[in-house]
Amino acid sequence: MIQPIMKDVLFLGQKSEDATELDRQIITDLHDTLAAHREHCVGMAANMIGQKKRIIILSLGFMDMVMVNPVIVQKSQPYETEEGYLSLQGVRKTKRFRKIKVRYKDESFKEHTQEYEGQIAQIIQHECDHLDGVII
Repeated sequence: MIQPIMKDVLFLGQKSEDATELDRQIITDLHDTLAAHREHCVGMAANMIGQKKRIIILSLGFMDMVMVNPVIVQKSQPYETEEGYLSLQGVRKTKRFRKIKVRYKDESFKEHTQEYEGQIAQIIQHECDHLDGVII
């Protein structure tokens, strides 16, 4: 179901809790909500739809990818950039890393550790910040 976008800074500033298989409806809602905002959104975290669970979704263009309980375990090649928010007004400067390694579960709750770089790495970092209550 398409969910409204959370804009409450106090809520968004809270850390999310680990997700379990009981949170599958949140994954479905993230798929639906991202699809509804696809023209101007490339990723979402569960707290953006009012759920404090560690789940993110990324638009890869040809498909969407879900990460449950993602943890960035390695970062390299820092750079400065600007990012916009669906849940907040404006664009903000931030530090990101060109290459990252992430440990996560897919939407079937199978564990993975994968390296990402470039725009996908930036989106993952942005969404993980949401999960950690970091508002840049």
